Amino acid sequence: MDLFTHFIVPFAILTLLKLRDFTIKDRLSGGFGGISIDFDFILVLIGFISPELFIFTHRGITHSFVFGLVTAIIFLYIISRPRVYGLINDLIKRDIKVEFNWKSVSLAYFGVLIHLFLDFLTTGGIPLLYPFSLIRFSANLYYYTDLVTTLVAIVILLVLYLRLDPKYKKIALTGFLVMLISFGGIRAYEKIEALESQTLNDGYTNITAYPTSDMFSWTMLESNGKNKYRVFTYNTLNHTVANLREVNSLSIKNGSYESAQNAIKYANTLPEVKKFRWTSPHTAINATSTSTGWNLTFYDFVGNHYGAREVTVHVEKNRNQIKY
Repeated sequence: MDLFTHFIVPFAILTLLKLRDFTIKDRLSGGFGGISIDFDFILVLIGFISPELFIFTHRGITHSFVFGLVTAIIFLYIISRPRVYGLINDLIKRDIKVEFNWKSVSLAYFGVLIHLFLDFLTTGGIPLLYPFSLIRFSANLYYYTDLVTTLVAIVILLVLYLRLDPKYKKIALTGFLVMLISFGGIRAYEKIEALESQTLNDGYTNITAYPTSDMFSWTMLESNGKNKYRVFTYNTLNHTVANLREVNSLSIKNGSYESAQNAIKYANTLPEVKKFRWTSPHTAINATSTSTGWNLTFYDFVGNHYGAREVTVHVEKNRNQIKY
């Protein structure tokens, strides 16, 4: 989901709850908590400099229950400093002052939880249980971002910014939440429709559906449970299939299977390969034997995540030297 939506949803929920002791500062705390963990782009440089720390990436370390709380506390502390919110107030001509106390931290963490839930609905997944587990969790209902949702969110922010009657702002916030829930419901229905419309054959036994930017088009993945996959796009409105292709998990050229497996085993210990496999749950390998070793290209044949689509490493024959 986009940054605007991550602010609006917790802000809207806290506004529409109609709790008397909730002030504008409280609602802002929830909204700021909702966007806090997306400032993880500041940490991307760490992962770039030290590839073994690949968890320092967008939708990485901050997108977990534990470090989401840590991030919210730090973010709220910074933005509650007089010099910081004073500068922002001067820029936007509005008062966004929040306090730093247990209540505001709790509301900010509420915003974090809403953010994690929204990102859980999108493709790619997030490491909710880090540092206890690196597993990424995803419901695969939404694409990373939805253009319509983003544009409407910008309009809602404009409504909140303008000095309008509060009742119109509440109407706008309610409408936005209804739209999000409706889109989610439609996507869930269409995903079930896409799955139920397929008939497994040719030895394929499992099927999964991944969202695209079009809620009526789904990337379908069939597998035989071993080393063969069939990928295609299915449109639930037209009931049409496109971009059909079959993929083997491993393709070997000019070498033996055993030698290729040894090279792959070694390559899997490399930070670059670990990171790629972490972001690409469906990875195939093209292995080519050369006079000096193996060229291994790991590639994502589903393409349901952001970032690189492939990574290539060269494993020397003695497996002590790696060239990228």
